[in-house]
Amino acid sequence: MQEEGHDARKKYALMGANDAVHDESLCGHSSKLAIAFGVLNLSEGRPIRVTKNSRVCSHCHEAAKFISKMCNREIILRDSNRFHHFEGGKCSCRGYC
Repeated sequence: MQEEGHDARKKYALMGANDAVHDESLCGHSSKLAIAFGVLNLSEGRPIRVTKNSRVCSHCHEAAKFISKMCNREIILRDSNRFHHFEGGKCSCRGYC
C-alpha cells in the first residue's frame, strides 16, 4: 500500500515511536487482516464481506477505502454500528465512522 501512495504514518503516528514500531502496531488489526485474506483468496469479481462486533478504527476505514480503489474491489464491512460499503475509494458512510 505504501508503494501506491498510502502512508498511515502521517495521520496515525504514535508519539515517540519509530517507523518499524508504528508499522507493526497497525499491521494486526482484524479488519485489515480479513480484507487481505479476501483479496488473496476470493476471485476478482466477488465482493469482500467482513463482519466484526466492534467499531472499525479510523486507520482500518482509510485502509479499506484505499484497498477498494487500488484492487478495484467492493468491500462490505459491517461493524457494531453500521454497514460500510467501499467502492472506488469511497465509503457509503461518507466519513462518518
